[in-house]
Amino acid sequence: MFTTASTTSDKLLQMVAAILLFAAIIGLILFIASRFTGKSDRAVAALYLAPVVVMLSVGLLYPGLRTVYQSFLDASLQNFVGFDNYQRIIEDPEQRLVLRNTFFWVLVTPFAATGIGLLYAILVDKARGEAFAKALIFLPMSISGVAATVIWKFMYEYRPDQSNIKQIGVINQIIVLFGGKPQQLLIDSPLNTFLLIAIMIWIQAGFAMTVLSAAIKAIPDDIVEAARLDGVTPWGMFRFVTVPAIRPALVVVLTTIAIGTLKVFDIVQTMTGGRFDTSVIANEFYSQAIRTGDRGFGAALAVVLFVLVIPIVVYNIRQLRRSEA
Repeated sequence: MFTTASTTSDKLLQMVAAILLFAAIIGLILFIASRFTGKSDRAVAALYLAPVVVMLSVGLLYPGLRTVYQSFLDASLQNFVGFDNYQRIIEDPEQRLVLRNTFFWVLVTPFAATGIGLLYAILVDKARGEAFAKALIFLPMSISGVAATVIWKFMYEYRPDQSNIKQIGVINQIIVLFGGKPQQLLIDSPLNTFLLIAIMIWIQAGFAMTVLSAAIKAIPDDIVEAARLDGVTPWGMFRFVTVPAIRPALVVVLTTIAIGTLKVFDIVQTMTGGRFDTSVIANEFYSQAIRTGDRGFGAALAVVLFVLVIPIVVYNIRQLRRSEA
C-alpha cells in the first residue's frame, strides 16, 4: 500500500514538474519574442518553431533512426546481422502471408469504406431525419476497435452442427435457416482476412460519410443549378459535378483510412490473435518484438511499415497541391 501511494505521489510530482517546465519554456519564448519586436519575422518564426523542432527530433527523429539501426541487429540487439531480418521478411513463408494480408487490407479497406461512406453521404443528404441517420452510421467510429471486434465476434460465432444447439453467430444462424451447415468462418484463409476487413470497413465508413457529406454540402448551389438546367442526369451530376468538387476530400479520406489500415492491430489481435493466417505487419510487430522478444526483427517490421506509409503520404500531398493549383 505504501509503495502504491509513493508511486502515485511520484507521478503527481513529475506531472507538476512537467507542467511547470512547460510554462517556464513558453514564458521564456514569449519574453524573448517580445525583445524581437520590430525585428525580422523570420527570426520570430524560428524562435516559435525551435521548441517544436527540438521535440520532434527527440520524440520522432531519434527513435526513428534508432529503430532503423536496431533492424540490423539480432534479437538481443547485441550483434550486427545486416539485412538478415529483412531477408527473413521476404523469404519466410509465414511473413509472406503477413505481407499478403497487409496488401489485402490496404487494397480493399480504403476504397470499400470510402465508397460506402460516399453512398451514405449521397443518400442521407437532405433526407428526413438526416442527423439521426448520420449519428447511427457514425456510431461505430465512436467505439474502440476492441469493442467493435467483440460485437462482430457474435456475428461470426460458430457452434457445432447439433440439433439441440442454437447458433449464436448471426451469419451461421442465417446459413442454418436456409438449410446449410454452420461454418467455422474464422479458420479458413483468406476468407477470414476479408471477414476481419469487413469490421474495419464498418468502422471507417462512418468517418468517410461525415467528411464527404460536409464536402458535398459545400458544393456551390449555382454549379448544381447550372447542371440541372443543362439537363444533366443524376448519374452525370454525380460523375461530372459531385466527384470533381469533392476530390480533395476523397483523397484525404482515402489516405487517412489507408494509413489507419496499415496500423491495424486491435481487430486482428482481438478476433484471432493473428492465428489462422490472419496476421498483419502491425500485429506481427507486436508478436515478434513483445511476445517473443525478437527486437531486431520487430524493428525491421516497424521500418517496413514506415516505408509502406511514405508513398501514401506523398500521394496525399501531391494530390492536395494539384487541387490547390
